[in-house]
Amino acid sequence: MAFLKFNKSELVNLSYSLSREIMLANKTGAYCNTSIVTCNTRRYHGLLAVPVEKFDGYRHVLLSSLDESLTLRGKRFNLGIHCYGDVYEPRGHKYIVDFDADPVPCITYKIGEIVFRKKIVLTPDSNQLLICYELVNAPAKVKLELKPFLAFRNFHALTGENPGARTDFKPVQNGAAFNMYEGFPDLNLQLSTSTASFKYSPVWYKGVTYSDEMRRGFDCREDLWVPGTFEVELHSGDSIVFSAAAGEAVNATSLKRRFTATVDKIGPITSFHDQLVRQADYLIREDQGVKRIVAGYSWLYTGLLRETLISLAGLTLYAKDDAKEFEEILDNLIAANQERLSRRTTQVEAPLYMTVALQQYIAWGASDKAVWAKYGPVLKSILESYLPGVRQEVAMQPNGLLWAQKDGVALTWMNAYINGRAVTERAGYQVETNAMWYNAICFALEHERKGSSFAKKWTTIKELVEDHFEPMFWNPGLGFLADYVDNSGQHLELRPNQLWAVSLDHICVSDEVISSVMRIVNAELVTRRGIRTLSPRDIRYKGVYEGNQQERDEAYMNGCAWPFLLAQFAYASFNMMGANFIRRAEWLTEGFYEDLSKHGVGAFSELYDGDPPHEAHGAISSALTTAALLNINWLIDQYRED
Repeated sequence: MAFLKFNKSELVNLSYSLSREIMLANKTGAYCNTSIVTCNTRRYHGLLAVPVEKFDGYRHVLLSSLDESLTLRGKRFNLGIHCYGDVYEPRGHKYIVDFDADPVPCITYKIGEIVFRKKIVLTPDSNQLLICYELVNAPAKVKLELKPFLAFRNFHALTGENPGARTDFKPVQNGAAFNMYEGFPDLNLQLSTSTASFKYSPVWYKGVTYSDEMRRGFDCREDLWVPGTFEVELHSGDSIVFSAAAGEAVNATSLKRRFTATVDKIGPITSFHDQLVRQADYLIREDQGVKRIVAGYSWLYTGLLRETLISLAGLTLYAKDDAKEFEEILDNLIAANQERLSRRTTQVEAPLYMTVALQQYIAWGASDKAVWAKYGPVLKSILESYLPGVRQEVAMQPNGLLWAQKDGVALTWMNAYINGRAVTERAGYQVETNAMWYNAICFALEHERKGSSFAKKWTTIKELVEDHFEPMFWNPGLGFLADYVDNSGQHLELRPNQLWAVSLDHICVSDEVISSVMRIVNAELVTRRGIRTLSPRDIRYKGVYEGNQQERDEAYMNGCAWPFLLAQFAYASFNMMGANFIRRAEWLTEGFYEDLSKHGVGAFSELYDGDPPHEAHGAISSALTTAALLNINWLIDQYRED
C-alpha cells in the first residue's frame, strides 16, 4: 500500500526517517521496535525485546541492534547507523533506496551495482526474530558481516559497561548463544547456512545515544556489548535467514521455511480495515495460555483494567467477530482484578466500564440472558462495592451519587503527575464516574428479576441518581456539564468527560442537555485526531505536546487530543442523528489512515497535539485508539445497513 512505502529522499533525511518507527509484536509479548532506517532513537527500541519471567514478566531488550556490512573486492560498506551524542556513525542509511512495510518491513540498499535487501519478522508464537537477507544483485561474491549489539536490560532502563557481565558464549548450530546476566534466557544468534562463521572479538560500544530521549530531557546514553561478528559469503541471488531467539536454540536448517511460513501467515494488506485488524492482533498477548490486552507498544503495560475494558470489544468483536476471545480475555481480567473490581482501586470509574463492555457484547449479538447469567454476579458485586463503608477512595452519598477522593491521587483516567503532584486530581463528584454508575445500575435492573430484594434496593438508588445528577452537573448558563463538583461547587473547565453522560445506553439528562453538550463539545473539543482534553479557550490549555517532562505532562490532560474519546462522541452523535452522521464519522476516522506513514508506521498512536497539524505522540501502537477506530467503523456499518 502506498502509505506504507518510503523513497530514498525520505529515508536519507534523518529528521524525517528517525521520527517514523517499525513496530512488530507477537502473542508472547515480544516486540521489535526501531526507526525505519534501524537507528534506535528511544530506550524502548530494540530488534528483540521479550518478557522475562524471572523479572515478573517485564519486557527486556536483549538484541538492541544489528549492523550489516558488505565487502566487495576488498572494499567494505557498513549499512548500520548509530547516534553518539550529536554524531551519527556509521551512516549506512545513505545506501537505503526503498522501504516497504507490507506485508513485513523490507529495506532495500543500493551500493553501485550491489542491490541488497532485508525483511524483518517476529514469529507469532515464540520469542524469535527472523531477518531474511537477499543479495539481489552483485558483480561478484560479497562477504556479509553481522555485528550484534546486546543490551540485556529492562526496557525502561539503560545499561553501561559492566565488569560483572558474562562475556563468554557457547556454540550452537550455525551460530552462538549469549547470556550476560543471571536470570535471563539465552539469546541464540543463528544463521540458516552452515557456511557462516562467528568471530569472537568482544568490545563495549560506549555512549550510544537515543536522540528522542535526549530531546525530552531524559537519560539518553548507554553502553552496548558487541561480542563479535558473524560472517558468510553470498553470490548474486543468494539469500540467508538470521535468527535471534530467546530460550532454546532452534533448528537452523528450518529457518528459511519458518521465515516463509511466517510471512505467508501474515498475508497482504488490502484495506485500512485490514491494517486495523493486524494491529488489533498485535495488541493481544497470550502468556502460558492466558490471553490479555497490551495497552500499547512499546512501553505501556499488559492486563490493565481500564484499558482492557475500554478496548476489549474493539479488538475482539469488531476486529475479528471473536466472541470466544472476548470472553476469554474478560474472564482472565476478572480473575486477576478481584481487589480492584470490588474493594479498592485508584481507577474509580474503571470497574464500571465492565457494564459498557457487556453492553457492547450484547449489541454485537450476544444473548443478553446468557451474558447476565455469567457476568451478573460480578456486576452486582461491583455495584455493592460502591456503597458506603466498602471502598475508601469512593462511596455513594445520601443523594445517590458517587464521591471520589484520595488526597494527592488522580482517581480517574486523567492521571498524569508532575513531581508526584496530580495534574488533574478532580476530587468530588466526577461527571463520567457518575454517568457510568447510573448506566451500570440501569443495566443491572434491566436484567435482575423484578420484585427481588436487589431490584427494590437498587431501584431506590436509581431514582436518587435521576433526581440529583442533572441538578448537580448541569450549568444552564454555560450550556454544558461540570467536569466535577466538590465542596466549592461546580468546576466548569470544558473537558470531554461529560461525553459519557450523553452517550451511554442509559442517560439521566434531558434531550436539551444532550443537544447543548454536543454542540459545545463539537465546537471546542473535537478535532480530526481525537477529542481535546481541555478547551482552547481555557488559560491552562496547552495545544502542543512538547518541551520538558513537566511541560509535556501538563499538556497530556490539558489540551492533547485523545482518539479513543471519538468513540463516545460517535455513539452520542449516532444516537442524535442516525445514519446522517455516517459521513462525518468517516471524516473523523480518515485522518488516522493518512497518518499511517507517521510515528508508528502502520500503527495507531495514543494521542495527538490539540493544535493543528495534530502531530502524533505517546505510544505508537495504542489499544485504545485501535479499538475506538474499529468501534466507529462497526457503528458506521450498522447504521449504513439499517
